[in-house]
Amino acid sequence: MKISLHDWLEKGWLTEHQTSPQEITELLNVAVRDLHDCQTAGLSTDWKLNIAYNAALQVATAALAATGYRTARSAHHYRVIQSLTHTIDADAKLIAQLDAFRKKRNISGYERSGMVSEQEAREMLTLAEHLHNRVRGWLHSNHPELLQD
Repeated sequence: MKISLHDWLEKGWLTEHQTSPQEITELLNVAVRDLHDCQTAGLSTDWKLNIAYNAALQVATAALAATGYRTARSAHHYRVIQSLTHTIDADAKLIAQLDAFRKKRNISGYERSGMVSEQEAREMLTLAEHLHNRVRGWLHSNHPELLQD
């Protein structure tokens, strides 16, 4: 039996949430800003990865909000990433990549600096751009009433 977002709600991992076109637009705008800002010259690779990761997190949050949920505070980033399986039907490879970058971001942001390579920062940017495009397409197909274009 496949676990659903409703099952997550019953476990207390999610709360019900009524989103709006304004909220979705704001989340997507933060992602666009971050996709741009992470390419600023002179930033450390740690920060480039961190900013690109935040862009991915915001679009994943938008997808979750569009389905009528938000995460509970516990394990917020982890649950937002895992929810992509249920929202946009993301495959295990995409989830694993995002989760690996989540862990890398945590270490580089809180424990050790200088551990992110330029290649890893570029890979996170590419992944965030891909996810942004995919979530926008999913919103257009499944929740067009939430898009303000």
